[in-house]
Amino acid sequence: QVQLVESGGGLVQAGGSLRLSCAASGRTFSRFVMGWFRQAPGKEREFVGAISWNGGSTTLANSVKGRFTISRDNAKNTIYLQMNSLKPEDTAVYYCAANVGGSGSYYPRWNQYDYWGQGTQVTVSS
Repeated sequence: QVQLVESGGGLVQAGGSLRLSCAASGRTFSRFVMGWFRQAPGKEREFVGAISWNGGSTTLANSVKGRFTISRDNAKNTIYLQMNSLKPEDTAVYYCAANVGGSGSYYPRWNQYDYWGQGTQVTVSS
Protein backbone atom coordinates (compact mmCIF):
# COMPACT_ATOMS: atom_id res chain seq x y z
CA GLN A 1 0.00 0.00 0.00
CA VAL A 2 1.15 3.53 -0.76
CA GLN A 3 -0.13 6.69 0.87
CA LEU A 4 0.28 10.04 -0.87
CA VAL A 5 -0.32 13.40 0.78
CA GLU A 6 -0.23 16.65 -1.16
CA SER A 7 0.38 20.05 0.40
CA GLY A 8 1.21 23.59 -0.63
CA GLY A 9 -1.95 24.64 -2.40
CA GLY A 10 -3.60 27.97 -1.81
CA LEU A 11 -4.78 31.24 -3.29
CA VAL A 12 -2.36 33.25 -5.39
CA GLN A 13 -2.62 36.16 -7.80
CA ALA A 14 -1.97 35.70 -11.48
CA GLY A 15 1.74 35.78 -12.18
CA GLY A 16 2.56 34.37 -8.77
CA SER A 17 4.16 31.10 -7.75
CA LEU A 18 3.38 28.10 -5.61
CA ARG A 19 5.25 24.91 -4.82
CA LEU A 20 3.27 21.77 -4.22
CA SER A 21 4.68 18.81 -2.35
CA CYS A 22 3.61 15.20 -2.36
CA ALA A 23 4.89 13.01 0.45
CA ALA A 24 4.75 9.25 0.01
CA SER A 25 4.82 6.45 2.52
CA GLY A 26 4.50 2.72 2.28
CA ARG A 27 6.37 0.89 -0.42
CA THR A 28 9.66 1.69 -2.11
CA PHE A 29 9.08 5.21 -3.34
CA SER A 30 12.33 5.45 -5.29
CA ARG A 31 11.09 2.86 -7.78
CA PHE A 32 7.91 4.73 -8.71
CA VAL A 33 7.13 6.92 -11.66
CA MET A 34 5.24 9.83 -10.15
CA GLY A 35 2.74 12.09 -11.83
CA TRP A 36 0.84 15.30 -11.25
CA PHE A 37 -2.69 15.78 -12.50
CA ARG A 38 -5.28 18.50 -12.02
CA GLN A 39 -9.01 18.74 -12.26
CA ALA A 40 -11.02 21.92 -12.59
CA PRO A 41 -14.77 22.01 -11.87
CA GLY A 42 -16.73 20.44 -14.68
CA LYS A 43 -13.63 19.25 -16.48
CA GLU A 44 -11.84 15.94 -16.82
CA ARG A 45 -8.70 15.15 -14.89
CA GLU A 46 -5.77 16.54 -16.85
CA PHE A 47 -2.16 15.40 -17.00
CA VAL A 48 0.24 18.06 -15.76
CA GLY A 49 3.53 16.20 -15.72
CA ALA A 50 5.49 13.20 -14.56
CA ILE A 51 8.95 12.31 -13.33
CA SER A 52 10.88 9.08 -13.70
CA TRP A 53 11.94 6.98 -10.73
CA ASN A 54 15.36 8.62 -10.42
CA GLY A 55 14.35 12.11 -11.50
CA GLY A 56 16.40 11.81 -14.66
CA SER A 57 13.45 12.38 -16.94
CA THR A 58 10.53 14.75 -16.61
CA THR A 59 7.62 15.32 -18.94
CA LEU A 60 5.28 18.28 -18.81
CA ALA A 61 2.03 19.05 -20.56
CA ASN A 62 2.26 21.74 -23.21
CA SER A 63 -0.09 23.95 -21.22
CA VAL A 64 2.44 24.25 -18.37
CA LYS A 65 5.76 23.79 -20.14
CA GLY A 66 8.12 26.63 -19.41
CA ARG A 67 6.20 27.60 -16.25
CA PHE A 68 6.11 24.43 -14.14
CA THR A 69 8.88 22.08 -13.13
CA ILE A 70 8.80 18.71 -11.40
CA SER A 71 11.46 17.37 -9.11
CA ARG A 72 11.83 14.65 -6.52
CA ASP A 73 13.88 13.88 -3.45
CA ASN A 74 13.93 10.13 -2.96
CA ALA A 75 15.67 10.50 0.39
CA LYS A 76 12.59 12.37 1.61
CA ASN A 77 10.04 10.29 -0.32
CA THR A 78 8.73 13.51 -1.80
CA ILE A 79 8.05 15.03 -5.17
CA TYR A 80 7.49 18.68 -5.94
CA LEU A 81 5.65 20.75 -8.49
CA GLN A 82 7.05 24.25 -8.79
CA MET A 83 4.49 26.46 -10.47
CA ASN A 84 5.54 29.88 -11.73
CA SER A 85 3.74 32.52 -13.79
CA LEU A 86 0.42 31.12 -12.68
CA LYS A 87 -2.68 31.89 -14.70
CA PRO A 88 -6.36 31.79 -13.71
CA GLU A 89 -6.77 28.76 -15.97
CA ASP A 90 -4.37 26.86 -13.69
CA THR A 91 -7.07 26.91 -11.01
CA ALA A 92 -7.86 23.31 -10.12
CA VAL A 93 -7.45 20.58 -7.55
CA TYR A 94 -3.98 19.15 -8.01
CA TYR A 95 -3.30 15.47 -7.40
CA CYS A 96 -0.14 13.44 -7.24
CA ALA A 97 -0.16 9.82 -8.30
CA ALA A 98 2.16 6.84 -8.24
CA ASN A 99 2.75 4.15 -10.85
CA VAL A 100 4.34 1.28 -8.95
CA GLY A 101 4.85 -1.43 -11.52
CA GLY A 102 5.59 0.07 -14.91
CA SER A 103 8.88 0.20 -16.77
CA GLY A 104 8.43 3.50 -18.56
CA SER A 105 9.69 6.94 -17.63
CA TYR A 106 6.31 8.62 -17.61
CA TYR A 107 2.63 7.89 -18.02
CA PRO A 108 0.22 10.56 -19.31
CA ARG A 109 -3.13 8.90 -18.54
CA TRP A 110 -4.77 8.89 -15.15
CA ASN A 111 -5.67 5.21 -15.39
CA GLN A 112 -1.98 4.29 -15.63
CA TYR A 113 -1.49 5.20 -11.98
CA ASP A 114 -2.10 2.93 -9.01
CA TYR A 115 -2.28 5.31 -6.07
CA TRP A 116 -3.56 8.84 -5.61
CA GLY A 117 -3.39 11.57 -3.04
CA GLN A 118 -6.42 13.44 -1.78
CA GLY A 119 -5.62 16.57 -3.77
CA THR A 120 -4.80 20.16 -2.90
CA GLN A 121 -6.68 23.20 -4.17
CA VAL A 122 -4.87 25.82 -6.20
CA THR A 123 -6.78 29.01 -6.96
CA VAL A 124 -5.31 31.72 -9.16
CA SER A 125 -7.09 35.06 -9.10
CA SER A 126 -6.97 37.48 -11.99
